[in-house]
Amino acid sequence: MRVIYMGTPAFAVPPLEQLLQEGYKVVGVCTQPDRPAGRGRAVVASAIKVYASQHGLAVFQPASLRDPGIHRDLVSLAPDIIVIAAYGRILPMEVLNLTKWGCVNIHPSLLPLHRGPSPVVATLIEGDKVAGVTVMALDEGMDSGPIIAQAEEPIQPEDTAGTLTDRLFQRGAQLLVRTLPLYVQGEIVSVDQNEAQATYTQKVTKGDGVIDWDLPAVNIWRQVRAYWHWPGSYTRWRGRHLKVVDVTMPFGADGGAWIRSPLALPGEVVLAENGSKETVGVVTGEGVLGLSRLQLEGKKEVSAREFLLGHEGFMGATLPS
Repeated sequence: MRVIYMGTPAFAVPPLEQLLQEGYKVVGVCTQPDRPAGRGRAVVASAIKVYASQHGLAVFQPASLRDPGIHRDLVSLAPDIIVIAAYGRILPMEVLNLTKWGCVNIHPSLLPLHRGPSPVVATLIEGDKVAGVTVMALDEGMDSGPIIAQAEEPIQPEDTAGTLTDRLFQRGAQLLVRTLPLYVQGEIVSVDQNEAQATYTQKVTKGDGVIDWDLPAVNIWRQVRAYWHWPGSYTRWRGRHLKVVDVTMPFGADGGAWIRSPLALPGEVVLAENGSKETVGVVTGEGVLGLSRLQLEGKKEVSAREFLLGHEGFMGATLPS
């Protein structure tokens, strides 16, 4: 089977790798154009481009899939199917209809839940009990095509959006190569999604990382995990950006082992009693959240204990919401 693969970030590499290992003929790879990245803004190739180039695959980096030139290039490859994993662009109809078997996409949620650009973030933010991945046939809608196969993936307490995304695309790669032969042979019939159960995610912005200490501690704990890679979770102290890198599972509304005044308000930095895992916590709208690692603007990341020792006045301060 002749396959065109479309993907961009590092977590999209495993499905391509699996296709090659299973003997599929990948006749071309589409990925995003090289872009500036990092503090130096050096132009960097996508992880998919790097992997494809290392394996001698033809790489295409169109600015738009609506360009007649790229359409001619794709047609010339005579593909039987297009496989997509986090490509980063919506496919126009002329691409959707390019091949006999259409376009198959790996989406990191249990559709119809969490359609859109940030399904794994939403999975963590909303406190879902289980995550999952869907192999689906693409249509013109936003992740609305028929479901070919799905697999659940347990969520671990220490999971961030990064670790969970990696596992979901690993699972998706395995699911893809198991189901693709059955799909094209007609042994798997895709099932339409239930539109009444559909939920939608939004693109994450920098502003989403601001911590609202009036929220329950469990919500902030989820936020830190969900935004660990980007945009991070942060507050301010003495006029400077303070990134909350890692936190512990929150204590209950009674405050657990934390020492605080009866009139403590959300945002107040409090001390733990001896024997508690964490030294520093913050009062929230419900419960106290333990701080594990912090990074003050312009400084290196340190443990909360180290931060407390090096910054007089942090204990007892009230962080803004």
